[in-house]
Amino acid sequence: MSSSPAVPNYDVKDLSLAPLGKKRIEWAEREMPVLRLIRERFAQERPLEGKKMVACCHITTETANLARALKAGGVDAVLIASNPLSTQDDVAAALVVEYGIPVFAIKGETPETYNRHVRMALDHEPDLIIDDGSDVVATMVKERPELLNKIIGTTEETTTGLVRLRALEKSGRMTWPAIAVNDAQTKHFFDNRYGTGQSTLDGVIRATNILLAGRTLVVIGYGWCGKGVAMRGRGMGANIVVCEIDPIRAIEAVMDGFRVMPMIEAAPIGDIFITVTGNHHVVDAHHFEKMHDGALVANSGHFDVELNLVALAEMSEEKTEVRPFVDEYKLKANGNRVMVLGEGRLINLAAAEGHPASVMDMSFANQALSAEYLVKKHGELKPGLHLLPKEVDAEIASLKLAAMGIKIDSLTAEMIEYMNSWEMGT
Repeated sequence: MSSSPAVPNYDVKDLSLAPLGKKRIEWAEREMPVLRLIRERFAQERPLEGKKMVACCHITTETANLARALKAGGVDAVLIASNPLSTQDDVAAALVVEYGIPVFAIKGETPETYNRHVRMALDHEPDLIIDDGSDVVATMVKERPELLNKIIGTTEETTTGLVRLRALEKSGRMTWPAIAVNDAQTKHFFDNRYGTGQSTLDGVIRATNILLAGRTLVVIGYGWCGKGVAMRGRGMGANIVVCEIDPIRAIEAVMDGFRVMPMIEAAPIGDIFITVTGNHHVVDAHHFEKMHDGALVANSGHFDVELNLVALAEMSEEKTEVRPFVDEYKLKANGNRVMVLGEGRLINLAAAEGHPASVMDMSFANQALSAEYLVKKHGELKPGLHLLPKEVDAEIASLKLAAMGIKIDSLTAEMIEYMNSWEMGT
């Protein structure tokens, strides 16, 4: 048995918020039929019985329903926030009071508190980790290597987190199997494209109350998230410019009808800039100095390092909060004002409520079934990154279609024979 200290029950803002949080969790559940079906099966089969887990996620109503499903499966889970600004405090309170799940998350917590929560969660000595950005895994490898032998497996929700895991794998330091949940088709096709596309613009609008129609919206990164932001922005009347480093994605953006150019050329003409790259300082000092007065800058990638806010602060004579979630930086060189939304953190969660529940239904179904898969395959899966099997991905999509009342065709015996034959042709 370990001699590590017991994990306290919770660290949330205000337990009296629990009744409101419970109502909102139940509202989200109406839009999450796939996860509800998994929770009902988990309650009967208890596939995670006796296992301990750390779940590092955005503490939202949708995450609460994932936590309920995992608890029904028998796991002893501790929840922490994956971003200092993404916690919904009423949800955190409800998870503690109404569902008996330890939560360590407060909206607006300092980086010091955030990192303390990560370390407190590792005191739980997990068998499984659900990660969103790989902060828990990275901290475990750097600071708690004695826990590595206990880990059955981990899952990762984000593109950013997978970048870190691939670096770990390449360095030979990944000694456990990890499921790349972000790469499941029912995750990135829907969560990244439709979820991020809608919720990012929702965050921008809530923070600023601006009209998108007629504005030039610069989307930096044309992966699944960037495609979603560009698609939704065009649907609301914005003129879309895409900045990319990948020639294949760049030509795809061109063929989708968008202007493509380097960021340095987009900087003077953009009204709104949104980063969705998972990379470092994609909006830098030389971009800020070329932006026109009043330009809006937001990030929808996992970490705020996509924007070089340190350089922006050094370039500015003053910084003023002009409304909630909007900081105005006045540049020394020309007096232009650059507006940074949500402190450069995930704007869809900093200023809004994140993805719609119907989208997260599939993403979190992937998380729940990945945890079950890791336990079932314990001892069989080799260390390194793995995809959730295609049949599980297809099962999630089938359950979602059924919940939506949509039927699809199936192959006939003749079709199957044709597809398995090389002899039949013209």
